Amino acid sequence: MIDIIATDQAPTPRGHYAQATRANGLLFVAGQLPITAVDRRTPNGVAEQTRLVLRNLEAILHAAGSAVDKVLSLQVFITDPGHWSEVDAEFAAFFGDHRPARTIVPVLPLANGALIEVNAVALG
Repeated sequence: MIDIIATDQAPTPRGHYAQATRANGLLFVAGQLPITAVDRRTPNGVAEQTRLVLRNLEAILHAAGSAVDKVLSLQVFITDPGHWSEVDAEFAAFFGDHRPARTIVPVLPLANGALIEVNAVALG
């Protein structure tokens, strides 16, 4: 059985996909852009965008009954490898001692002027 996870505390999908799905004890969180849930605004700057992406991720984790310390793996897409140190600092502040596996991939421009997108796999 596959559960569909949805919360109004993170941006709702504009396409044919779920915010997250859960099956066999694993939670798969769709790519999160730095968009506010209420007005779909994208902030300036990679540090602020990273914080917003991580807050959106956390909201979806909580809606699924999961938590930040249950994240197993992250895929991070950034538009400029020069943002690496700022992004890494925000991840360190957010996750603290918890260190999920992570892949960072440089990509072409993302939607809405986003500088970062993150998806995740967590225990759920």
